[in-house]
Amino acid sequence: MKWEVVIGLETHTQLSTASKIFSGGSTAFGAAPNSTASAVDIALPGTLPVLNRGAVERAIRFGLAVGGRVNPKSVFARKNYFYPDLPKGYQISQYEIPVVVGGSVAIVVDGVEKRVQLTRAHLEEDAGKSLHEDFHGMTGIDLNRAGTPLLEIVTEPDMRSAAEAVAYARTLHGLVRWIGICDGNMQEGSFRCDANVSVRPMGTTTLGTRCEIKNLNSFRFLQHAIEFEVRRQVELIEDGGKVVQETRLYDPERNETRPMRSKEDAQDYRYFPDPDLPPLVIGAAWIDAVRAALPELPEAMRARFAAQYALTPYEATALTASREVAQYFEAAALAGPGIGKLAATWIMGEVAGALNRAEIEIDASPVSPEQLAGLLARIQDNTISGKIAKDVFDTMWAQGGDADSIIDAKGLRQISDAGAIEKIVDDVIAAHPSIVAEFRAGKDKAFNSLVGHAMKASRGKANPAQVNAILKRRLSTVPSE
Repeated sequence: MKWEVVIGLETHTQLSTASKIFSGGSTAFGAAPNSTASAVDIALPGTLPVLNRGAVERAIRFGLAVGGRVNPKSVFARKNYFYPDLPKGYQISQYEIPVVVGGSVAIVVDGVEKRVQLTRAHLEEDAGKSLHEDFHGMTGIDLNRAGTPLLEIVTEPDMRSAAEAVAYARTLHGLVRWIGICDGNMQEGSFRCDANVSVRPMGTTTLGTRCEIKNLNSFRFLQHAIEFEVRRQVELIEDGGKVVQETRLYDPERNETRPMRSKEDAQDYRYFPDPDLPPLVIGAAWIDAVRAALPELPEAMRARFAAQYALTPYEATALTASREVAQYFEAAALAGPGIGKLAATWIMGEVAGALNRAEIEIDASPVSPEQLAGLLARIQDNTISGKIAKDVFDTMWAQGGDADSIIDAKGLRQISDAGAIEKIVDDVIAAHPSIVAEFRAGKDKAFNSLVGHAMKASRGKANPAQVNAILKRRLSTVPSE
């Protein structure tokens, strides 16, 4: 039997406010345990929550960015459950009427675009954290995260593979950073995904029993966890068993998921409106002001890049993966006429490689977009070859300076004088009669070998296109032995 995978994601996005959602406690990461938990966060008697306006504004920004509906009135509820790191015995969240409803995120997988529909995005507070590693036979509780503002973003069960789920998570990660509502730091827990995974026979419409895999904090773990869970469920059903609805954890050491607890339904949490918080009312003027302040969004920029710079969908997607990359590309493309396509190739190739080796982000690149544009202009006007340009780029990266200064200092200007190149080609033909004979015998690789010898003789400075053209002409006129 063939099986169809059905995946929905719930993403907890930590909002980039300086203080918590209902208190003035700091959201800074790395503080000593329990040092930023205020009286409100730990629910001391007599304390009352006060909503953080900045958290609401970030939720509005997200709703507008994904084309969702920002509810003019939403309600905070108490989600009741017991866990040691939940000091109040309930979590303040939103249930029946969330701040954002609907919207979608466009993803690209294998060159094909698909829209993942969103169900909702709601505001809530984070819980604390249980610490197991540093305690023998005991568990420590750190309540620093308690009250940290979250926007939980929930999709419809629209994804059909681990690749689609990862593409969605990456796109969403880029979007929340792009619009400035989250720093996206997955190592610090700022962006965490829960994956709801089920399988069903191909061609059927009834959803299978789902399992939720909690707190996946890397794209690699997300992919591996889904792939394992799909195999587990298929094998279980094909062996005559049944999938049990439950919450599972992913163990990266063993590359497997394992049971955590039975999966609760909404009624198990006994949601009811929080009596300490009035309804959240968002006026049209506030929404309009947030809309006016939004930057150009990735999807719109992708379409513009593709049209304006003749980029492929893959190139446009890669160059809008983050706002910093997009800004770097456009600054380079606008710094030199007609170099947009070449700039895209170089940023995705040489620049990306250098950034990876240095383990830095593009906004820390020692080669500015204007410097890169200057280098690409010298390729375009045939001052240097693409091969020489890579050497110049390496020097710019390591030592600084502009392309023209490095080219002149090292004497790298390309030889484009036809007479000089003809002499080099004639000398190569005369020096390598056996390779010439191989070419005449039908071995095409011999031609490439002769080109290589000619480029070596010119120390890489001969114009490659001219070398090819002159060599072809000479070989067609040089008599056979």
